[in-house]
This record gives sequence, C-alpha cells and structure tokens, in this order.
Amino acid sequence: MNEQAQIPRATAKRLPIYYRYLTFLEDAGTNRISSAELAEATKFDAATIRRDFSYFGALGKRGYGYDVKALLSFFAKVLDQNSLINVALIGVGNLGHALLNFNFHQSSNMRIAAAFDINEHRGKILSGVPIYDMSELEEQIKAQRINIAILTVPQEAAQDITDRLVKAGVKGIMNFTPLRVSVPKGVRVQNVDLTNELQTLVYFIQNYASITTGK
Repeated sequence: MNEQAQIPRATAKRLPIYYRYLTFLEDAGTNRISSAELAEATKFDAATIRRDFSYFGALGKRGYGYDVKALLSFFAKVLDQNSLINVALIGVGNLGHALLNFNFHQSSNMRIAAAFDINEHRGKILSGVPIYDMSELEEQIKAQRINIAILTVPQEAAQDITDRLVKAGVKGIMNFTPLRVSVPKGVRVQNVDLTNELQTLVYFIQNYASITTGK
C-alpha cells in the first residue's frame, strides 16, 4: 500500500508484530484492546503504538480502545495478508535447509515456492519445495512471478547471484551473507547478520548489565 511506503522504517518493522498479536487476540475471542494492553503484550510503549497507528488515521476511539477484528482486518490489507506471496530460496546449505523446514509456518500468506542450489540437492523436493539447478534461476523466477528472494549462499557468490535476481525481476532480497550486496534503486535489501546480532547482544550484556539488573 502507498501508506506503508510513507511511514518510518521502524514503524513498518513493527506492523507484522502487531498483526501477529492481534491474530492471537481474535483467536482467543477478545473483542477490544487498549494501547496500554497492547504495549504490555508487544513490549512497545503505548505512545509508540499510538504514534504508529496514527500514520493510518483514526483506528481507535478514545475511552474505548481498538476493535480487534477491525484492526486485524485493516492491517491484513496493509500487509497484504490476503495474497499468497511466493519466495525463492537461493542456497540449500545448513541455513537454507533450516529455512525450508520452517517455511514461514507462522504466516498464512508467505511460502518458499522454489529453492535453488548447485549441489546434490538439486532435482529433489525438500520439505515440499522443489530444488532447481542454478541454471534455471531466471526462468523459474519469472515463471512463478517471484519478486522476493532469500540469499544463503557463500559470500563470494552473493553479488553475482544478486545481479541475476535483479535482472529476473526480484524487488526484495533478504541477505544472510556477510557481504553487503549492491542493488539498483527500487530494489530493497534486508541484511540479516547473525554474528553481528550476537556480538551486539554480548556488548549490551557486558556493558549495560548493571543498568538492567539495578546493580
């Protein structure tokens, strides 16, 4: 949606969390929720939640809170939850295999539809997903109308494969490689560096433990 393109990146990253929790609430039969209750569940402060929601207009009522069903329906449209999104996985090593087994089971609208590799996995079906040879990359990306890819290949191959994905029409790449790949304007890359995340976590534990524990 256009609204999503105009909101801050931090807000956009919180939207799926709101949607997931609202799904839990609806399944539990909850009809309405306040920003304070939503803050307690999501661990975002209430002011942040109200500010996030304000980008989309008046979603709640003062003194009433938010209607769970209406809010869930609204964010389903914002996140395009009613459309099936096919994703390609490039690289079926240890991490790639784990992602195949997971295959977005917590999301009803995303699935890994095709995977690509150069080793013995090619030509097989793993966790219900066909594994294609890398030579078929462009053909399958176009045929299956895939515009999002997950990259779990060796660092030295990352940029070349990224270039191929972009030429095939991919508009979004989740990059698990250490390399910060270059893409043209209009293509979005989300870098996921597990080592960096762990190092950041260790840093905060070592330097801010006394603050969080009150010692």
